[in-house]
Amino acid sequence: MKIVSIKIKNYRLFELLEIKDIPGFCVMIGANGTGKSTLFDIFGFLRDALKNNIRQALQVRGGFNEVITRGKEQEDIEIELKFRMKIVETERLVTYVLIVGQEEKRPVIKREILRYKRGEYGSPYHFLDFQKGKGYAITNEENFDQTEEHLEREEQQLESPDILAIKGLGQFQRFKAASAFRSLIENWHVSDFHISDARGSKDALYAEHLSPTGDNLAVVAQYIYQEHPRIFDKILEKMRDRVPGISQVEAKNTEDGRLILRFQDQAFKDPFIDRYVSDGTMKMFAYLILLFDPKPHPLLCVEEPENQLYPTLLQELAEEFASYSDRGGQVFISTHSPDFLNAVPLDSIFWLIKEQGITKIYKASDDKTIKALVEAGDLPGYLWNQGWFKGVAP
Repeated sequence: MKIVSIKIKNYRLFELLEIKDIPGFCVMIGANGTGKSTLFDIFGFLRDALKNNIRQALQVRGGFNEVITRGKEQEDIEIELKFRMKIVETERLVTYVLIVGQEEKRPVIKREILRYKRGEYGSPYHFLDFQKGKGYAITNEENFDQTEEHLEREEQQLESPDILAIKGLGQFQRFKAASAFRSLIENWHVSDFHISDARGSKDALYAEHLSPTGDNLAVVAQYIYQEHPRIFDKILEKMRDRVPGISQVEAKNTEDGRLILRFQDQAFKDPFIDRYVSDGTMKMFAYLILLFDPKPHPLLCVEEPENQLYPTLLQELAEEFASYSDRGGQVFISTHSPDFLNAVPLDSIFWLIKEQGITKIYKASDDKTIKALVEAGDLPGYLWNQGWFKGVAP
């Protein structure tokens, strides 16, 4: 599945923000405070709401009044995602709508809809439609030869009006679109990598994917080494090319039954444990573990991957993010680095601008937009001077 558009209303800086024609590899740029982190937080918000409920997802962000756009406290938060998924061997455009408001100072889901067209023509049909914890889902949505009158509605009532309907119904295969969308949210990766969490010995547990914080880096490295040795060899090859002196990385079992990463520098006889290698070395290894995952996440979000990394490494890293998206995992990146941007296609880049406290978004491939930004002084000179916007005359 691939997200093709996002519409956000009244979520922090986004009074009304819409991103259309989203590519598989999508890079966000803009000054500090323009909302790059807020955009990624939309994905985190949905994931938290699915895992728990809307109330808890809002609480960890300061509550409803801290999340809703200033001056819009009497209105609702609205999120709309459009994504493509295959249903009965046909790719269809599916729309998910979530409207969150307050009643008696308690957050509630005022509306939750999942819809798509049953045929080539006509209006999209609601296969899931809930309001304040009550609604219905269609159980035979794949029977496209049936008329709409013969679709079977299953009425449901949730335990609470702050629970997502896709959380429960998405567990059942008979609700195909709900199940697919739930799986999408559960499996996307919103990185919050902390180098300190990645260091040190870890319990020798089992994990196939890097966690958002990277605290299971040693465990996943051991998994890939044991189950996918060719991929691990490729990761080591990349490490040798990019980190001078590194010849080997291994997840070593300690005497107390834990795991720790050890890095071998070819100039020294004994390897170094991860506590004594640089932040950049740790981060590069974590990115390679993430990007060469044997089963890519359907969606991957990473903020400012350039931090702690040498500028000459960024072009190759950008190319690997693009390659990851080609393998099926959609990628969202935020960056301030012109070195990273130089390796990104112009069609993949979106520019966030804050105007009177509200963020708007522009596509970098639109020459008129870029010229307007330059004239307004909103395009940093260091990007312009490097000739990053190819084909746009200053």
